[in-house]
Amino acid sequence: MRGLWEEWGVQDSGWVRRMMMMSFQIAGLKLLALSLLLVQGVFAQGSRDFWDLEPIRYSDTMPTDRLAGLKAKLEARKAEGQLGYGLNALEFVLDELDVPKESQVLVFSKTSLQNSRITPQTPRCLFFSANSYVGYVPGGSIEVIVQDAALGPVFYLLEPDRNGAIKIERDTNRCLSCHATSRTENVPGLLIRSVYAEAEGHPILQLGTHDVAHETALADRWGGWYVTGKSSLPHLGNRIFKDDSDLTPSGIQIKSVEGRVDVKNYLRPTSDVVALLVLEHQTKMHNLLNAATMNYRRSVYFMKILNPDADPAVGSASDIAESGAKDIVSYLFFKDEADLGDGVEGDAKFQQAFVKRFPKSKEGDSLAEFRLYGRIFKNRCSYMVYSDAFKGMPVLLKQKVIARMKRVVAGEEEGFEYLKKSELKRIDGILSETLADWK
Repeated sequence: MRGLWEEWGVQDSGWVRRMMMMSFQIAGLKLLALSLLLVQGVFAQGSRDFWDLEPIRYSDTMPTDRLAGLKAKLEARKAEGQLGYGLNALEFVLDELDVPKESQVLVFSKTSLQNSRITPQTPRCLFFSANSYVGYVPGGSIEVIVQDAALGPVFYLLEPDRNGAIKIERDTNRCLSCHATSRTENVPGLLIRSVYAEAEGHPILQLGTHDVAHETALADRWGGWYVTGKSSLPHLGNRIFKDDSDLTPSGIQIKSVEGRVDVKNYLRPTSDVVALLVLEHQTKMHNLLNAATMNYRRSVYFMKILNPDADPAVGSASDIAESGAKDIVSYLFFKDEADLGDGVEGDAKFQQAFVKRFPKSKEGDSLAEFRLYGRIFKNRCSYMVYSDAFKGMPVLLKQKVIARMKRVVAGEEEGFEYLKKSELKRIDGILSETLADWK
């Protein structure tokens, strides 16, 4: 059965099988007619990915995100004199999307669309907020991923020219060849990889790669990346490898990339270790939120085909929402977070810029408050509860996430014993005062 579903283009056959089992509760000709419609629809869809089908229609639906709005505004004005070029254009985009410049990190492995421009001397710079990601290689395009209310992450390429005009194109093909796989929870999403890059930046694939999230040991992180700051634990950053290199993690520490990179081509001379830790946490968090949303919306769609009067709060769609909520909450509370040892030291400017973006309780507590020894944050509940992806979850899915979060905070959920009562009390206080859905 799995082989047939995959042949017909259904990525996740599990929920389809559950929906078909539900259909057997519908009697007689109605069952036959609905089942034939379902099968006919699946055959007609061919090998298309499920997010390109109803009700999501990812590639065919016009986005309404902030960059889509900027595109309309610039096109209306013909963009003359709007952007400048190079770093001026980059700063314009960062400002428009409210992405902090202090979040800059640098990757020198050839692992993006602009591989021909990327080398250890000309790394790709990345910037991020809780809702947007921006990438740039000197002399190249500006890459943007923005969270859309209906579509999740939307991918864009921006081509500024020296006359101040800009061409903004949405990409639904090339980017997704890497950004819509099992590495991204089988939906359009984000990924961070650690590779063993050689002198030109090519990953030496026979040495292996590591997909990175907050569970990944530091010993496997940052291959192909510059890392400025200090880490008490060794890692793979700031290194060039050969086929026969010793792969033992090292403790190469640098304060700046100056001398390795022509820093005048970048907004900052840093690739901050703390910014990297935060980025690696939130990319998987984004993927889990968007995957749960898409899978739930798709399951409700099939449920309504089989039975227009069906209640999504019960049955298969509810089960899928519960499964998504479980994954979200486990990651949200930093379950299995890798040990930072005696800690990391990074750029104070990034930490200041990051913390001020998120609310505090009356006591001054925040989900964005750093700890940076043993773990990233003092209060282990992700600041991504304030993100557009979290806010935009379907109502039932969000209710299940909040309910499970409350059980964790109350000490009623197994597997979260690593969270002490004092920390849970702070988290509860922060959420009570700063998250509307908590009340």
